[in-house]
Amino acid sequence: MDAWTEICRVDELPRLGARTLRRPHGGDIAVFRTEGDEVFALLDRCPHKGGPLSQGLVFGRAVACPLHNWTVALDSGCAVAPDHGCTPAFEVRVEQGRVYLRAQALAGGAGTLPEAAGSSGDV
Repeated sequence: MDAWTEICRVDELPRLGARTLRRPHGGDIAVFRTEGDEVFALLDRCPHKGGPLSQGLVFGRAVACPLHNWTVALDSGCAVAPDHGCTPAFEVRVEQGRVYLRAQALAGGAGTLPEAAGSSGDV
């Protein structure tokens, strides 16, 4: 059985912004909210030079890394061409305005990379 943990309410996430979840292992998770209230979760590390994606600008279904302006798709964690590389994405669930993340992710479990297991960001 999959265990899910409530992490916040959608309205606690800044629209076109992010909230960072600290983890004991594996790096922090950035949880993003789009203009249309979609919610996505990525490892808070740009695939280019490790910049903090949570501090980037959210636009559409993407975030611009604050270090070198790489665009990273929120649904997959992959850089948008011509750049390349991916950061792990974590499955998110939204129910009745509450945001849930798999408990395994919060404990330091790895996210998925699209080449291996498909994208996440289910809303």
